[in-house]
Amino acid sequence: MGLFDALFRSSEILGIAEETLEFALESSEETHPNEYMGFLRGTEADRLGLDREGLVITDILVVPGTESNSVSATVKTNQIPNDVKALGSIHSHPNGVISPSNADLDTFGRGSVHVIIGAPYRRTDWKAFDSKGQPTGLNVIDVDLPETEDFFDFTQADIDEELR
Repeated sequence: MGLFDALFRSSEILGIAEETLEFALESSEETHPNEYMGFLRGTEADRLGLDREGLVITDILVVPGTESNSVSATVKTNQIPNDVKALGSIHSHPNGVISPSNADLDTFGRGSVHVIIGAPYRRTDWKAFDSKGQPTGLNVIDVDLPETEDFFDFTQADIDEELR
């Protein structure tokens, strides 16, 4: 699967990488008492050494200019890159309540899985929800994440090949 296929694909979400979840928990704690907010992106399972088709959530995109306080986080939608296909969102609730608010439900339309992390940000202090705000399962998968440099390891020839 090439670069452009990866940007515009639709595939089953198999779970979230353990390292990605740990990053989100730590980021939520560091942002406390304000909310933490980001968009979820994935990597094809076969690129992570799994013998399955689907996507594993491996990245969290934090949009520049996001403003947060203790009860909300607001993303400047004009700052979201046009090429980003978010699998969903992730944000924290500093009050510890791990269920979507009405404001959360209004933002759940983009993507199919949304994670809420509650204070005190332990490994058990999070839940996943579907786009309607219903609880959904999200496996935590222990995989080695690709090196950051690998994400940008493509050439103009690779792009030209994808355009053909």
